[in-house]
Parts: sequence; structure tokens; C-alpha cells
Amino acid sequence: MNKLDFTGRAAVVTGGAQGIGLAIAKRLLDSGAKVRIWDRDARLLAGAVAALGRSATGDAIDVTDAVAIERATRSALEVFGKIDVLVNNAGIAGPTAPVVDYPIQEWKRVIDIDLNGPFLCSRAVVAHMVKAGYGRIVNIASIAGKEGNPNAAAYAAAKGGVIAFTKALGKELAQTGVLVNCVTPAAAQTAILEQVTPEFAKFMLSKIPMGRFVKVEEIAALACWLASEDCSFSTGAVFDISGGRATY
Repeated sequence: MNKLDFTGRAAVVTGGAQGIGLAIAKRLLDSGAKVRIWDRDARLLAGAVAALGRSATGDAIDVTDAVAIERATRSALEVFGKIDVLVNNAGIAGPTAPVVDYPIQEWKRVIDIDLNGPFLCSRAVVAHMVKAGYGRIVNIASIAGKEGNPNAAAYAAAKGGVIAFTKALGKELAQTGVLVNCVTPAAAQTAILEQVTPEFAKFMLSKIPMGRFVKVEEIAALACWLASEDCSFSTGAVFDISGGRATY
């Protein structure tokens, strides 16, 4: 693994107790960063922090709770003195169902976690980054947000929203030293894949020309480059990691 230089940097990773978020947290730590994980599952969070050791800490919060996010932001600032990096990774897949049968409450829940979550977390952190004159925000979107997946309209809509949000916020902050980019992975073999039917997982695999799911470590490598100082002239941009699936 090539190590980026995150010495002296402080990062927050949402949904970092497992899967893609945990892989990103680990790579940041291995590259010298101090990392604070925000995750709503207190048990998983405790296990992840214990396993990571080193400079990892955590807060059990729900990314749809604006008050909790503000509190967690203050806590991270008290621990680190600053927040250099925010990785908005927390998300859920939601049910596999056609729009006409999609439960309304589930639609709202997916949008709330997958789209409102990145908005609320970014909103809480951005002012501190702008004041410091430096920051990196990396949003984990999905190839589904670009192409849409049938029977997963809420997830596709939320991730498409994350892409548009990334572009808008990147332009807003373009001259502040704070860069905002997003990653659009194909499906990865993580807990989120267990939320969909086996048939839908097989369908997603069939869409990937490389014929395999992306590894969380591969997503982490791209996300961490975007979170680093080496990424200096990309903002409001979308970076595919789809095994050849992306068509634009």
C-alpha cells in the first residue's frame, strides 16, 4: 500500500464502523491521520475503535439528527482541535421493490440517511474548515446515482442527489481551500449488499464488465487520495470506480 501523508491531519468518517467506512478509516490511520468515526451502531463502533486502536476514537450518532451532529462536531474539535477531512460514507440500500410498491416510509428513510446525512454533516463541519483555510470532503455516492437501478429507486435518487450536492458545494467552496468530491463505486461485498435480494445482487454483478464486486480497500485508496493534500485542483468532481460499468 502506498502511504499518503496525513501526518497532523484529523478526519471524521461517517458509517465508519464497518465496510467501506472502516476501510477508509484504517487507511487514513495507516497514513498518519487521527480518525474519529461517527456511527449509529454503538456496538459495532466500539468494536471498530478497539480493533483500529492507535489514534481512532468514535461517537455513536445518527447522521439524520442535526443536533447530534452539531454535538459530535464540537466533540471532534475538542479532541483534535480541528477537522481537516470529512468522509460522508454512512448509508443504507433500502428495500428492493418497484416504485409502485415501494413503502413510503422506507423511501423517506433512505433519502434521510443517504442524502440528508451528507448535507447535515457537511453543513456542521464546513464553517470550521473554511475558517482554517483547508479541508477535504469526500462523499461516497454510487454508480447507481449516475445510471439508476430498477427496483432501487430511493437509493439511486439519494445517490444522484449526493452527486449533485457534491457539485454544488464544491463550486460554493472553490476558492476557500476546501475541496469537495465524490466517489461512485459499483457494488461492493459489504453489509449493504446483504440488504438487497440475492437476485438483485446478481443483477448488479452482471452490470460490471470486470465480473467482480469492487473491494472496499480499492474504494478506500481512491477516497483517501481525494482526502489528501495531493488532491489540489479537483473539486465538485465525480470519480468512478466501477470496474468499467460507468458509461459517462
